[in-house]
Amino acid sequence: MKRKLVGLAAVATASALVLAGCSAGGGASAPSTDGKGKTVTLWLVGPDTPDPLRAYLKTEFKKETGATLNIQQQDWGDIVTKLTTSLPDANNTPDVTEIGNTQSPTFTNVGAFLDISDMYKDLGGSDLLPSFVEAGKVDGKNYTLPYYFGSRYAFYRKDVWSAAGVQAPTTLDQFNTDVATITAKNPKGIKDFSGFYLGGQDWRNGISWIFANGGDIAKKENGKWVGTLDSEGSLKGLQQLQDLYKNASKAPNDAKDSNQYIYLNDSDQILDAAGKKTSDTSLSAATIMAPGWAHWSIGDASTKDGKVVRTWNDDTFGTFALPGNDGKPAPVFAGGSNIGISAKSKNPGLSKTLLKIIFSKDYQEMLGKNGLGPANSKYTSSLGDDQFAKALIASASNSKLTPAAPGWAAVEAGNVMEEFFSKIKDSTDLKALAQEYNTKLNALMNVKNK
Repeated sequence: MKRKLVGLAAVATASALVLAGCSAGGGASAPSTDGKGKTVTLWLVGPDTPDPLRAYLKTEFKKETGATLNIQQQDWGDIVTKLTTSLPDANNTPDVTEIGNTQSPTFTNVGAFLDISDMYKDLGGSDLLPSFVEAGKVDGKNYTLPYYFGSRYAFYRKDVWSAAGVQAPTTLDQFNTDVATITAKNPKGIKDFSGFYLGGQDWRNGISWIFANGGDIAKKENGKWVGTLDSEGSLKGLQQLQDLYKNASKAPNDAKDSNQYIYLNDSDQILDAAGKKTSDTSLSAATIMAPGWAHWSIGDASTKDGKVVRTWNDDTFGTFALPGNDGKPAPVFAGGSNIGISAKSKNPGLSKTLLKIIFSKDYQEMLGKNGLGPANSKYTSSLGDDQFAKALIASASNSKLTPAAPGWAAVEAGNVMEEFFSKIKDSTDLKALAQEYNTKLNALMNVKNK
């Protein structure tokens, strides 16, 4: 579940042209909640919301309003393009839509969503994930709110760590030393083995080292966003990352945040849909960082109904929240989504009723029981008490998002952070590199389309 913008080389121009018709207004003064004969459209992105939850929303919405809920699944790869063209069009806009948390600032800043500040307290208020709330806020008003979260934590091979004589770390420095030690010892004698697999362009995981040292991507000064990749804390994090890239990870400089969990599985456990063993990948890493849902892709493989199913083995695999310099969980980049009502919706009242169902105790707990972090912290216990729930909750306790800058979508569309991270390993002057990319960030982050 990547929250990445793809294929928008000219996102600023596109947004300026298409979102010009969006209004930041609040819809009708007394929007109707009578749904008889009406249909409300909800866009969900990707397959992450399970079918039982979709069925629940349809049933409850019908029961509450008499209206039909039409759920349409969109793809993450082109969701920004579709929202850019659909949200301003009252005849084609979804009434309610899921949106990536890093995508939310761009759309909220151009008035694409309805002001739902009057619902904030009723939908959870201060119990909602603060960083996600901020991503959907403009000038103190709420336009999108968190839908679910999926913080990142470490997955590791217990057998490999044990063979290298190291244990799960309690501080970030210990982690850095341990994974370099595992790489050097390479206890299984595997070619190009990584104690910690971190792709050269994997900034969504790598950014934790900058955050953990008190650094950041950018900050707001005098009403403008400015890059801070060259701050003292950021540079310390960059130095640690360079050391990891050189001494702990054999991942290529162009490797991104994509399916790194495959490198934890043994070669004889790589199966195709027919159950036949393949040699496409094999065990080549002792540790990875990934969102919590990656655990469904790690473990002993079998096939069922033409699908590969994996069974986690506690003797072989383990998890832990990445520790910070103080021993508490390090700040990690939070995956997940926001949700909001289109400013052009013809059914604002019914759409607000749908949000009330989504933020209800029953639905929030359904999210948790299906491994998705509930937006409301009061219901995180629904995730359970296994190691995955514990690691997810611990890592989320200190999670962060990208800057809530109006032009952040353009930063992601231009792969600015991927490009920056890919140069860290071989840089001979990290400060100069950071300042170069501060300039690139500054040119994009404050572009607000009207």
